[in-house]
Amino acid sequence: MKQVELFRRQYLQLLEPEQLSFPARDVIRSPDVQADMFATIFQDEILPRSPPDRYKIRVLKKLVATIEAAFVDPEEDEILDDLVECLGQLMSRSQVSPTIAAQKKSFVTYTMPIIMEHAPVIITLEARALLASSGTTGLRTWEAALRLATFLSIEEGTQLVKNKNIIELGAGTGLLSILCTKYLGSKFVLATDGSGEVVDDMATNVFINGLEDSDKLETAGLAWGHALVDGVEQRFDGDRKLDIILGADLTYDQGSIMPLVSTIQDLFTMYPEAKAIISATVRNDETLRVFEQACYDQKFAVQLYSVSIPPQDQQIGFFHTSKVPIRIYGIRPEAGLDSAPRSFQENRVPSYEALCQRSVLKPLPSIG
Repeated sequence: MKQVELFRRQYLQLLEPEQLSFPARDVIRSPDVQADMFATIFQDEILPRSPPDRYKIRVLKKLVATIEAAFVDPEEDEILDDLVECLGQLMSRSQVSPTIAAQKKSFVTYTMPIIMEHAPVIITLEARALLASSGTTGLRTWEAALRLATFLSIEEGTQLVKNKNIIELGAGTGLLSILCTKYLGSKFVLATDGSGEVVDDMATNVFINGLEDSDKLETAGLAWGHALVDGVEQRFDGDRKLDIILGADLTYDQGSIMPLVSTIQDLFTMYPEAKAIISATVRNDETLRVFEQACYDQKFAVQLYSVSIPPQDQQIGFFHTSKVPIRIYGIRPEAGLDSAPRSFQENRVPSYEALCQRSVLKPLPSIG
């Protein structure tokens, strides 16, 4: 992959400037490369949904310093005027305080980890520093969702959701639901969350990604542990039976475990052929043990998908840390096994490198 394209993907996902892969010195010193970076990354007309100004300033400052450090001949080497002018214009604008800036929502562009020109992207509007008014964390996309998105983009993962009817629990920004609908060929997706504020923002993200008129994706409120009312049965009836329950980063709080498992059990009762795929960040071993024990108590059949992910600086899309362990559970009802929950079967999937070479994947035709 071209170094400028990798930098562009990271920049649009708003990685911290220290995490960005700036082009090598002999590359970034080239006027043509600098012109390409300006034209494809920093020119607002090219990116109408670009990162916030404060982030642009931080990145441009580091970019200018990186170019200067790459100079071999100070009399011959120079920084592109457009980059310097862009930084100056941004710094001359009236800047809001960091406190106010943290409350503003920003566009975040997530690129699928595929080596191809114009790789598929998902754009979300997020408030990364905020909790929703209900206290939930659905106003941003978390690591477990990016890990699950990577897994689903692998051919074996895609087969789990292609031509399937899906409900996503705790969908947050809607990244996974949009991915399944727009690029992975899912038949129908119902993206749900327990916060009305988050559901409203999710609907905005559906619009941003051109799916507002699609009959394949809907959003709805759904509080775990409560009766499945308000349309779940109406959306999955007749010939449309629920196949897959998706969820990412749902097990962060022990208090939410039992309502979550109760809702999964209710869905299994209604749709006994369904399967759940849950991605969980291991922040606290005890919390995950509670989740695993609850699955065991309900006699669920559980397996772990083993997905080998390289360090973040070697990824090419859906960038996320590989330092924090993340488990992806495959769950089915009625295991009928009298075994401890720690004896989960491990299901290995092909390497990340195999995914990156999957150039045959193309977006589905636009809806409407």
